[in-house]
Amino acid sequence: MINMKAIFLVFFLSIGVGVFAQGMGEVVLEWKQAPASGSIGVMHGKLSRIEIATGKGKTNGNAFKFSSEGGGRLHLFLDSTNADAGSYSTVVTLDAPTGSFSFFLRDVTSDYPIYIPAYGVVVLEADDPRSYEAVERAVLSRKSKTKIQQLTDSPEEASFASVENRTRDMSVPTWLGTSRDFRIFQITEALSDQSPGEANIISPRRSVTAVTLPETENQPINYLYTVGRGVGVQDNISRRLDQGALPILHSTLTDDDIQYHSTTFVSFEESALSLGSRFGTDFLVADSHSGGHMFTDAQREILDARLESALNPEEETVLYFRSEAINTGAVPRYAWFKAPRPGTGWHHKKDYTFDATTGFSSYASGRVFCISRLNGEPLQNEEIAVLIPPGEKVVFEFYVPHSPIDKERATALAGQSFAQRYTEAKKFWQDKLAQAATIKLPEKRIEEMIKAGLLHLDLITFGNDPDETLAPNIGVYSPIGTESSPIIQFFNSMGWQDVAKRSLAYFLDKQHEDGFIQNFGGYMVETGAALWTMGEYFRYTNDTEWARQSTSKLLKSADYLIEWRNQNKTDELQGRGYGMISGKVADPEDHFHQFMLNGYAYMGLSRVAEVLAAIGHQDADRIGKEAAAWKADIRESFFNVMALSPVVPLGDGTWCPTAPPWTESVGLRALYMKPEAFWSHGTVTVSDAMLGPLYLVFCEVIDTDEPAAKMLLDYHSELFYQGNAAFSQPYYSRHNWMQAKLGMTKPFLETYYSTFAALADRETYTFWEHLYKLSPHKTHEEGWFLMETRWMLYMEDGNALDIFKTIPRAWMADGEEIVLDGVQSYFGPLRVEAKSNVGKGYIEATVESTGDRKPDTVRIRLPHPDRRKPLHVDGGTYDEKTESVVVTNFNGKATVQLTF
Repeated sequence: MINMKAIFLVFFLSIGVGVFAQGMGEVVLEWKQAPASGSIGVMHGKLSRIEIATGKGKTNGNAFKFSSEGGGRLHLFLDSTNADAGSYSTVVTLDAPTGSFSFFLRDVTSDYPIYIPAYGVVVLEADDPRSYEAVERAVLSRKSKTKIQQLTDSPEEASFASVENRTRDMSVPTWLGTSRDFRIFQITEALSDQSPGEANIISPRRSVTAVTLPETENQPINYLYTVGRGVGVQDNISRRLDQGALPILHSTLTDDDIQYHSTTFVSFEESALSLGSRFGTDFLVADSHSGGHMFTDAQREILDARLESALNPEEETVLYFRSEAINTGAVPRYAWFKAPRPGTGWHHKKDYTFDATTGFSSYASGRVFCISRLNGEPLQNEEIAVLIPPGEKVVFEFYVPHSPIDKERATALAGQSFAQRYTEAKKFWQDKLAQAATIKLPEKRIEEMIKAGLLHLDLITFGNDPDETLAPNIGVYSPIGTESSPIIQFFNSMGWQDVAKRSLAYFLDKQHEDGFIQNFGGYMVETGAALWTMGEYFRYTNDTEWARQSTSKLLKSADYLIEWRNQNKTDELQGRGYGMISGKVADPEDHFHQFMLNGYAYMGLSRVAEVLAAIGHQDADRIGKEAAAWKADIRESFFNVMALSPVVPLGDGTWCPTAPPWTESVGLRALYMKPEAFWSHGTVTVSDAMLGPLYLVFCEVIDTDEPAAKMLLDYHSELFYQGNAAFSQPYYSRHNWMQAKLGMTKPFLETYYSTFAALADRETYTFWEHLYKLSPHKTHEEGWFLMETRWMLYMEDGNALDIFKTIPRAWMADGEEIVLDGVQSYFGPLRVEAKSNVGKGYIEATVESTGDRKPDTVRIRLPHPDRRKPLHVDGGTYDEKTESVVVTNFNGKATVQLTF
């Protein structure tokens, strides 16, 4: 039960005082099994009296006691009430051991009574004579369903094709580079829907910072170019990554009979692009050119010493472009080309010249910004039309250095072979993939997205190779403890342990003197989230050497969190934020005792204790006890404010308790219990759905099997999701992880496919940050997509390993195969092979764990594509509910077979 007196004091102070119409009200609470005792509280109204209408007992002010067994009915008489829509509406709170909850007085109706089966209680109008059982029968007779139930009972999402026609199709600008180096080229193609521009635009950037030049009066430089006749009525361009995954862009423009096949990639001015090359950008320099970065004074001094050399490299990176124009018609046809020039539109007139003898495009200073060729010779005109006989082609090429170069260097660059540089670039990216785990899937789009995604993450993980600190950027932004976490964890999952460790060094190297970790935009959540990811790294690698080397910094951050927490152990916070830290977790300036903030802090502290215990450190027990106490304090505050937050209706006729995003609030922010205006990032759901209490399940404060976790998932699914995906920045919602953890296959797949189908470019697989086309190449979103895929394929559960827990059953169609080779887990490297031979009557799979740490139990789900049950199972025990073979006492290798 909650401390009603203390809680309501904070309750009133937080909600404020409203002006509302005065009214009377009467309602009854009807229990299936009456509680022994309880009390009633009212906000924005007065409780005149309460009476026991059914059952035996006594009342005293706002308190009651039942002495009889069985059901009970309590009559509430209210005064000075407000039952209007809007803020300051009357809220009634029941505090009882059988279940504490709150409701809006205005929500009590005969047609849709407040029915909470989890607590065995209904709320009715005073003249409604129905018993609990009668209300229950009436509600259940409607046979309506929650959104989760509807998904569970509907056909399973089988593939991207099942959602592509009912989700947004959003093309994304392409980022090209060499990885490690912050010299990025953004390619925005006018004939796709990436922008309302009139031509293709090349935008050189240092991370997200536009390159500025004295020749352009220190304004950002962009280069405009076109192939073909221009923007017409047809959607006639297609794009694809090389081999479906490499950061080399291919596009095909069909302009009537002329087809333009274009290839774009980035390499160096002189050097070959290869894994053996020493290149990159210092992580602090890259950080300083990324969005939202933050530095201490000491970090700024180090940065200043490194800037000059980083901004004046010995050679430039270069954008290499080739377009082959082929005449597919029966008569000669013209092809058109326009060489790059400064600007983003026809009306932008920059001071530059084009030299037909060399094909050089230069600024007035004489520095060359583009070299153009036609069929291997200097381009004769900046804009040109070429007549092509049927079946023949012409080749248009240009090279754009990241910053302009002098004519001597330009002459050398003009002699570079496009074919050679292209071959080198392909091998470079192929070699990167060869160093990672192999994942082979029946759905080739997903298989390609895994490869492309890994390279997209790597492309903007900046730093000096081979062994210096890396900055795991998240698109246009600097690394963030929360948003970089899926990036680093996917590096771990694919076997790039060194890249993961060097990325973690960013957070340790930039740690403040007092242990605080903060790198971006005033976010205060990074310390806990970064410590959590460090703990995950240790779970993957058991790297005790790293743990010992990092101990002092881990302890410094842990003690910083503990001291921060101690500052919040005050009497006025008892039950509503006691021992919880306050601050903002994202862009909105919500400096409160947020559940997301505290969930990450607890989980980070818990992981530090785990790492320290593994190396026998004396502080492990102290940190572990503090983490456990923090968890207890969070839980106390959570259940207190959950009791005060009004219940909401679900699709099946039941009503569900809710919880606010922070302890200072008294309900869902999106229900406007206060007259706020907090719309941001394209939605009203940010605080509740994407930064709210569902993080307590993800952060291991609330167990997935607890009733409260189910309630959180139920009302989130009912109120805050479309296509079972969150609004605006959907990968911030943690219901995806909870669904995977619980094996909720159909809801998980609906979330999985709906989200990436709407947020990612369907041709190049690059992700937007938001569903309203803001912030391209957002690797935080792509990282969570990749981690979702990892959860679908394999997921740890204590000492057990779940394989294929939420894969589409279509992946087990006859002849299909899944192979995971070298993927990393808490149990070390894994190899998994599954092959469907349902045409011959069986499905078989092999699981190998070759490391020193092995799971005790392996559960491998092998769903028949037509939902058939196996007649015989070899290699383990069959669990019909989960369609899984359970292998106990796993010794490192298991082979299972299902015969149908």
